[in-house]
Amino acid sequence: MSRMLIVYYSVSNGNTRGIARQMAEYTGADLAEIQTVQPYVGSYQEIVEQGKQEVDQGYHPPIRPLPFRPEDYDIIAVGTPTWWYTMAPAVATFLTSYDWTGKMVIPFQTHGGWPGHTLKDMKTACTGAKICCEGKIQFDSSGGSQMVTDKKEVQHWLRQIEKEVEIK
Repeated sequence: MSRMLIVYYSVSNGNTRGIARQMAEYTGADLAEIQTVQPYVGSYQEIVEQGKQEVDQGYHPPIRPLPFRPEDYDIIAVGTPTWWYTMAPAVATFLTSYDWTGKMVIPFQTHGGWPGHTLKDMKTACTGAKICCEGKIQFDSSGGSQMVTDKKEVQHWLRQIEKEVEIK
């Protein structure tokens, strides 16, 4: 059996946090939130604009240490909201900070209807990892918290994870 860690970044309505928590409840995995050293502040629109600038510049903001060591886990699920068709810059910081060789990575994203190349970018950042059970969960396009993806699809995805991996 393997140990699993779920690492996620979430801002505004906490959609990615909600999916990560649901995954943790389902799998019994440990859960850790990525937090930037300098939190984002301002209105939703101001954060969106700052995010666009950071994505355009390839900026990787400093992040706080996690309460768990990813090196100690065999399976790591990584969740991100979609920011301008890719992962949030804080997730890019996290993914480029570790050696993924020999790890199983389960990338998942939340998005408002434009998933972009988020999962592809996450897989590219996890050089040496085995990628499994990618997940895309859609919420309303206004930055709200109304899930568009059917709850049955999310449950099916969680069952797929359970089938693919043996978790302690």
